[in-house]
Amino acid sequence: MDASVIEKITDAEWEIMRIVWTKRKTTSSEIIEVLDHKTEWKPSTVKTLLARLVEKGFLKTSKEGNKYIYTPLVEENISIKQAAEHLLTKVCNKKTGSLVELIIEERELSFDDIDAIEALLEEKRKTAVQSVPCNCVPGQCKCHEK
Repeated sequence: MDASVIEKITDAEWEIMRIVWTKRKTTSSEIIEVLDHKTEWKPSTVKTLLARLVEKGFLKTSKEGNKYIYTPLVEENISIKQAAEHLLTKVCNKKTGSLVELIIEERELSFDDIDAIEALLEEKRKTAVQSVPCNCVPGQCKCHEK
């Protein structure tokens, strides 16, 4: 699945996918129960979102008795990576570092997260460049102004 597909998932559909990724195999009733603690969606809303995700190829459905079972057709880690890549296409290359800083500042991290980030930064340092080239067309950022 390419990034052009991943960008077509709405925020509401992401909420559904997070539950299906966690459970790996679930019913609409289980999803409704989980979301009851977070949203005020009606069961019909959840079922509509599930139908859209099946249509988009993110979920597979099968029938077991009188229940429909939903399973993911895409992996969570791949989807998260594609969503991040999609976000980065919207930002000037020169601002990528600032975006990473913002994410780190705004989110709570564990010691393991920090250790992993530090190790990755040490690896990135080996191939770092003096200045990251701008990827924007003139007028999209101030990089081209003299």
